[in-house]
Amino acid sequence: MTDLPTWLEATGALAGAGGLGYAKVRAPRVYWSLVGMPVTWGRFTFSYASTMDVCGLTVQPSALRAFMTRNVARREVRPVPPKVRRVRPTSTGLRVSLRLPAGLEPADIAASSQRLRHAWGVQSVTVVESKPGYVELRMTGYDVLGRVRMPRRAVPRGLVVPVALREDGTVFERDYRKIPHALTLGANQSGKSMYQRNLIQGLARLPVGLVGIDCKRGVEQSRYAPRLSALATDRESAGHLVDALVAEMEERFDLLALYGVSDLWELPAKVRPAPLVVLIDEVAELFLVTSKKEEAARDHTVMQLVRLGQMARAIGIFLEACGQRFGSDLGRGATALRAQLTGRVVHRVNDKQTAEMGLGDIAPDAVVSVTGIRADRPGVAVAGDASGYWSRIRTPETTPAQAAAICREFAHLTPDLPFLAPFRPALCADAAVEPAGI
Repeated sequence: MTDLPTWLEATGALAGAGGLGYAKVRAPRVYWSLVGMPVTWGRFTFSYASTMDVCGLTVQPSALRAFMTRNVARREVRPVPPKVRRVRPTSTGLRVSLRLPAGLEPADIAASSQRLRHAWGVQSVTVVESKPGYVELRMTGYDVLGRVRMPRRAVPRGLVVPVALREDGTVFERDYRKIPHALTLGANQSGKSMYQRNLIQGLARLPVGLVGIDCKRGVEQSRYAPRLSALATDRESAGHLVDALVAEMEERFDLLALYGVSDLWELPAKVRPAPLVVLIDEVAELFLVTSKKEEAARDHTVMQLVRLGQMARAIGIFLEACGQRFGSDLGRGATALRAQLTGRVVHRVNDKQTAEMGLGDIAPDAVVSVTGIRADRPGVAVAGDASGYWSRIRTPETTPAQAAAICREFAHLTPDLPFLAPFRPALCADAAVEPAGI
């Protein structure tokens, strides 16, 4: 009889250990909350001062503090680390707010992020400046990009679309009011199309017009036809569609001048035109021509796109270009257009030069991170903008059938735009049925 309790205790311990092992692999959020967070918090608390000291993130105390320490506290004067203001646990890690002493800047902390990560045994440490003199350490307890799960609160609103998850556990959002135009680059099977699908299914829920340009005969975007206000499937129709957008841009500027405002959102709601998002699936197809006689039409279309990139933000027309490569070798106007695309998302690429085309002019230090993306992790990308800030992201897995179903569900939100009527895609009677295997 005395062996029974011992046996039950041993069995319970084994079952508990097995459960924690299962949770660590299959439910990392649960494992982090039960085990990882208490252990990491304790390790951080007890080793903070010594870790910051060996990482060179301490400074000599002020003269007053040194005098009080030496003469009142009767202790040896030692360098002081940044002061911990707050430690806040999250479902993916820890957030630590630090007050920087005189002599340290956020770049000093960021330069030691890898050393801090290994010292505290976390997946990653990201340094974000919250306000002058303060930084926030965003520690991630596990690989949140391994199996992406978007938070429930991440829903489209206004002109903000949650698209992916950052490696620090925060949501990467595509905000068209802040960054009106963007470029997405990536090799085949890198997850570029999945990023576009997540973007389209988010935009489909918003009262905006979607304009598709897919010069591959519409094989990518035709499945979203119920929600598209226009679709061009070859270079010729794309040129006519871009001309119609430029003509609409000029009419909208006339409307702004009539009301004496400088932005679409300053217009009264009853006369405010619907915002438009132009989705270019493979931007290189607009540049590549097979004969000399096509160059004039190509140059005209590209210059019209440059005009949209320069001026269309104020009247609510936004560009979203995707491609495998986008450099000066495409032809005249390529770099001029790329310069207007402020937001950049670069997936795995085939060469370093392509990564430099996407991020070299806005965040040069992010190029190395792009070249380190593994081929077995589609959807992982590096996102940056003209501010120089960049982060690693990953989009959740979304099938073409799921995105097409969202477009059919919210087809009633498609605005009635007469100037785009000639380009409205035809809807097949059996368009609701997705072919198997796609």
